[in-house]
Amino acid sequence: MTLAPADVAPQEPSAATGSARGRGGLGAYAGRRLLTGVGTMFFVLVFNFFLFRLLPGDPIALYTRGRNMDREQLRELRRNLNQPIGTQFIDYLRNPFSSGVDSTQFSRPVWDVIGDYVWPTVVLLSTATVLSAVIGIAIGIRGGWKRGSTFDRTSTGITLTLYAMPEFWLGMVLLILFSVGVGPFPGIFPSGGTITPGLDPWSLEGILDQAWHLALPAATLTLAYLAEYALVMRSSLVDETRQEYLVTARAKGLMDKLVRRRHAVPNALLPTITLVFLNIGFVVSGAITVETVFSWPGLGLLSYQAIRGPDVPLLQAIFLLFSLSVVVANIVADIVVAAVDPRVRT
Repeated sequence: MTLAPADVAPQEPSAATGSARGRGGLGAYAGRRLLTGVGTMFFVLVFNFFLFRLLPGDPIALYTRGRNMDREQLRELRRNLNQPIGTQFIDYLRNPFSSGVDSTQFSRPVWDVIGDYVWPTVVLLSTATVLSAVIGIAIGIRGGWKRGSTFDRTSTGITLTLYAMPEFWLGMVLLILFSVGVGPFPGIFPSGGTITPGLDPWSLEGILDQAWHLALPAATLTLAYLAEYALVMRSSLVDETRQEYLVTARAKGLMDKLVRRRHAVPNALLPTITLVFLNIGFVVSGAITVETVFSWPGLGLLSYQAIRGPDVPLLQAIFLLFSLSVVVANIVADIVVAAVDPRVRT
């Protein structure tokens, strides 16, 4: 006896299915991730506040070193800095981007100083990140699809060798080879700075000159981080080649290039997308030494100058900026991956 369709009891959705649907919206996921990010940012603010107040030594002595200040000025400065810790913390949370004292090296508010150095670092990091990601992903795709080939072995060895080199050492080698010149080969790239003095930065000649100055620092960071993108993409693609849906795609008569481009690569890209955003923090750390080697006037060179000071107010502001940029990059990475792959939301 067969049951009529009307006699079949409708199936109740399981609790797991209902929970997955409730949690599966991109907006809900982004909201949860933003809430978690706000908590992380608050922890960074608290950590940043107490870290630089635990440093040994007299902050007044550091701040007044090399300055001619009378006793009345010193008493006023000490009275401003020696407020109760609770009062300092509340004032800091009200506006963490406003330092109570100026930079000891530049005698200006720290965020005014940082503002002059942000744009060169943004240009350098964005250029290096795009180049290393595009080239590294292309190397990983070809090496992973033809695993064990001559190209795979050669590219893996070269990228790993470059990755093992310290950024400052690689930058110095490129500086000697292509800026100073070796033997009969003259240097063709400038050794430092962002533009030749006297040129208009917004003219065509000025833009080309800035790109010429950018070549060596960007090449250093690009070569240093090629291996990360190439190896992650290669490993992810190798895992995808073992999946049954690729066998099905080939069984339908699709050419090998179409199987790779339409099916394998889009799924293998997900870990690399995450890496692009998460790698910002590591690229920033590498930029400190690279900018110092090439005298690139960005936040990396500013950090080096603040450490040599030491310029504690400036260091505190730079540390906060770097930390918040990494937290924001993590949030963006999670939301982008969740938008690309709905499975992440559940």
